[in-house]
Amino acid sequence: MEERQDIPPRPARTTRAVGAVALAALLGAAACGAPAQPSGAARQPLAASTPPASTPTATPGTQQASETLPAPDEPIPQDAARLAAALKRNSAALDAAIDAWPKTGKAPRDVELLALHEQRLYRYAARHPKLASQAFARLPAALAAEAKDNTAAIRELLALAHPIKPSATFKVQEPRPAAELLGYFKKAERRFGVEWEVLAAVMFAETKFGRVRSNSYVGAQGPMQFMPGTWKAYGMGGDVRDPRDAVMGAANYLRASGAPRDYRRALHAYNPSQAYVNAILLHARQMKRDPRNYYAYFNWQVFVITTAGERRLTGP
Repeated sequence: MEERQDIPPRPARTTRAVGAVALAALLGAAACGAPAQPSGAARQPLAASTPPASTPTATPGTQQASETLPAPDEPIPQDAARLAAALKRNSAALDAAIDAWPKTGKAPRDVELLALHEQRLYRYAARHPKLASQAFARLPAALAAEAKDNTAAIRELLALAHPIKPSATFKVQEPRPAAELLGYFKKAERRFGVEWEVLAAVMFAETKFGRVRSNSYVGAQGPMQFMPGTWKAYGMGGDVRDPRDAVMGAANYLRASGAPRDYRRALHAYNPSQAYVNAILLHARQMKRDPRNYYAYFNWQVFVITTAGERRLTGP
């Protein structure tokens, strides 16, 4: 363990580290996927200052035949039996694709498309709890537990979302590679004792691993969405927009706020919302159960909630 003399005293309860509530239009969808309306419903344009990059080329030997991959707007089954079958089929295919991915560079096309479809399936399930309950009862126990955690986390984050105007502009970008970010999370865990899965879940919820570049409307910045004053106190002189520095600052703040002894207290200091705390811990638990979930979450995309419906800003 490294020395921790640079950790300031525990923050006051009124200190707010991040702008997740302020970024609610993104936050609700940042952990969510499929539009609430059926696939194919009309969408209003929403400006993005940086258009999503084209779909990455798959690493040779890891891509499934294109005809077996779900399309980016694949219709979501709307009955329990078909929804359960889709979840089982997609989960198995995604696990296999993640196992075959060397974890270097961009994700291959199969991982990206299967992860997006997983996100949209869970998003739809979160919006339809009765149907979800019927579908999950048809799943194997392990997958049912994962499905329940994911939909519960999505539902918690949706509770924080407030629709914005369709004309709003957001800056988006390609994230740093999954392996690079994982290295930062684990380095921060070694230094501050905050579990890497919790740090990853925070970046996942806040900015989809750095895909969102926009500040919140109250000025929260960077991939971990720090308010300037909190960053000055806990950022250790780093760059709030640099992923490595941002992860270290977040670990520093969470440690000062009570982690790892009391993650609920620490996360509530990071964002004073019980729904937010619940969602972060649910997603972190999934990554602890199976590290492949980190790579799946890494490939979930950014959606925004507008007064005209939801819109995906990144991905294929």
